[in-house]
Amino acid sequence: MDAVEFLKIIFVGLWVFLPAMLPNSAAVVFGKHGKTKMDFGKTWRGKRIFGDGKSWAGFFGGAFSGIVLGLIQIGIASIFDDSGDYWGFGDFWGNVGVLATLSFGAVLGDLCGAFIKRRLGLERGAKAPGLDQYDFVVGALCVTALFFPGWVYDTYIEGWHICALLFLLLIMFGIHRMVNIIGYRMGLKKEPW
Repeated sequence: MDAVEFLKIIFVGLWVFLPAMLPNSAAVVFGKHGKTKMDFGKTWRGKRIFGDGKSWAGFFGGAFSGIVLGLIQIGIASIFDDSGDYWGFGDFWGNVGVLATLSFGAVLGDLCGAFIKRRLGLERGAKAPGLDQYDFVVGALCVTALFFPGWVYDTYIEGWHICALLFLLLIMFGIHRMVNIIGYRMGLKKEPW
């Protein structure tokens, strides 16, 4: 394998994961307008199930933002790539579901992260290193693997493609930090982490 082929694997792995990276940021924006909390204010064992930071508007707004981003990416790729692969997404109609599973998986992963943080007694916005940066990654990959195991295997596990997954895991901490600082400076987040 030459360097160009290796860089292509890394690029495609990052490119196709963008629909999973947008939903949590978009959920913050949409969630500001959401009055109905996902846990409806209910508690479990004396602690909120998810907390005030998780609303239905944020959940669906975030997930659908990821899907829209993915459709835009497929449109861009179709201009430059007439092979029908759409730069890693595969056949258009056959893999629009990948966009949905990546996007909804990301917000579900973040929701699981909030659930775990509440069980640990951490308040909304409290630091949880590792969990904060990777809950949506695990959620997106697990949900997508449940419905499209072949796609996940081909894109992130088979042969040198594992490097795309490792690259994602390495850069995600920095990307998460940078996006949170931007959100904090824009007044969308109360904490810069």
